[in-house]
Amino acid sequence: MIRLVIADDQRVTREGLALLIALNEGMEVVALAGNGEEAVAAVLEHRPDVVLMDLSMPVLDGIAATAALAEQVPGTPVLVLTTYADDASIFPALRAGAKGYLTKDAGSDRIEEGIRAVHAGQTFMDPVVQQRLVAAAIGGTPPQPAADAASAAARPAAPAAATGTSAATGTTAPAQDDGLTEREREVLVLIAAGLSNQEIAERLYLGQATVKTHINRIFAKTGARDRAQAVRYAYRAGLVPADGA
Repeated sequence: MIRLVIADDQRVTREGLALLIALNEGMEVVALAGNGEEAVAAVLEHRPDVVLMDLSMPVLDGIAATAALAEQVPGTPVLVLTTYADDASIFPALRAGAKGYLTKDAGSDRIEEGIRAVHAGQTFMDPVVQQRLVAAAIGGTPPQPAADAASAAARPAAPAAATGTSAATGTTAPAQDDGLTEREREVLVLIAAGLSNQEIAERLYLGQATVKTHINRIFAKTGARDRAQAVRYAYRAGLVPADGA
């Protein structure tokens, strides 16, 4: 049984989602929350398996609530379900620790699929979000909030380090020597974008068995136990420029 907490400031939305989710076999909604503060409290009380989180909420917004949950209950995955699919929403939510990101025009089947995916330790992204992540990796960085930009400007510049760029995905190798090959970096960026093994194989013109081998090597070299941990490594290593640096 997958136990869920739903957080959304619109009562009709959260209650409607609860009814929808109750129709899925093996799922149970244990609490509803109208803001981020209530969401954190509900998660600490009920210890659900998955949190379905809106972003725009009063008292404490969904990004701050996600960050709080990532710190206090890091084993509880957050699946964002929101109206917004802009960079100013996507990247902060993923930095905060969200394991999945869907927009509210997603169908019920897609929401169910997302819940099951993050519960299984996978990342799950709306196609629009996948496009934004890949676009950021290939050709540019997402807009940076003014406060973050000011903070970044105040930090001393990091020492220069040799980097390499992939022609296929535009990824830049992180400064640390993690032993990843250029192809493994390409695969890791596409994992972070939410692509399945089959989609990665099609994108890079590889066999699925080859992709699986690359993923196993990525796990071994980065210490990741699953795709979610590999994605977190990709962000920390700078393979996906989510911090606008």
